[in-house]
Amino acid sequence: MKNSLRLLALLMVAGTLPAHAALKVLATTPDWGALTQELGGEHVNVYVATTALQDVHRVEAKPSLVARARSADLVVATGAELEVGWLPVLIQESGNSRIQPGAAGYFEAASALKLLEVPSKLDRAMGDIHPLGNPHVQLDPHNIAAAARALSARLAQLEPAQAAYYQQREKDFDARWSAAIARWEAKAASLKGVPVVIMHRDQAYLCHWLGLTELASIEPKPGVPPTAAYLGQLVAKLGASAPKLIMINAYNDPKAADWLSARVKAPVVTLPFSVGGDQRASDLFGLFDDTVDKLLAAVK
Repeated sequence: MKNSLRLLALLMVAGTLPAHAALKVLATTPDWGALTQELGGEHVNVYVATTALQDVHRVEAKPSLVARARSADLVVATGAELEVGWLPVLIQESGNSRIQPGAAGYFEAASALKLLEVPSKLDRAMGDIHPLGNPHVQLDPHNIAAAARALSARLAQLEPAQAAYYQQREKDFDARWSAAIARWEAKAASLKGVPVVIMHRDQAYLCHWLGLTELASIEPKPGVPPTAAYLGQLVAKLGASAPKLIMINAYNDPKAADWLSARVKAPVVTLPFSVGGDQRASDLFGLFDDTVDKLLAAVK
């Protein structure tokens, strides 16, 4: 016994005790990467597959991403088919049994949420329609809170010995996040009912959360670029009911929005859309601080 204690002491002094290995997490978007880091702290090593300046629908399953998936303990995705064009290929080619759909190492935020715009029928002529509902969930902070609870439980499931750690971090995050939501909603109260034009259906949750009135979309159908004829019709339509602003995201090409702005006399507001979309949106809190402030500045 004395020898064992002496050996343990020597190992501690020498710094050779094996450290707790952080969970390797592959997040599909910067938002889920930031949330995982908030909840996992030093117990997670997070790699994000995309940036805020990419369209998450269209990502290439590169060998470098396959390698990340091969070594991952957990994949954190939006789900609801947002990543359907590339994530299934990534997971299949990885050969990693830990992160296959249905395994504990595969997590979809959408599974914890109630989605908007669930179609009553499916028709490709309607554009890029998602059968499970609109998957662009991250711009309603209440969705972030619900996803955080579910993700924290999943982290605890993967590492039962660290369950108390994950539960405490989720509790701390929830307290800070709830206070921030109350602050954002009080600050943005004047935005309720403000008429806006959006670029794509990925702004639907933001409009729903803040009570913005959506007059039109620059895309005639989800995922379909506008034609000159359609934009001309949009100008005529908005002549009778002008928007206060036109919202686009950091990853969008602004040309169509700028063209429309010059004709309907409404400013274009470029929102970060995702963590990293601009300098201020460096984390989840900054994402919403920046989004609310930019909208308020545009309607003054």
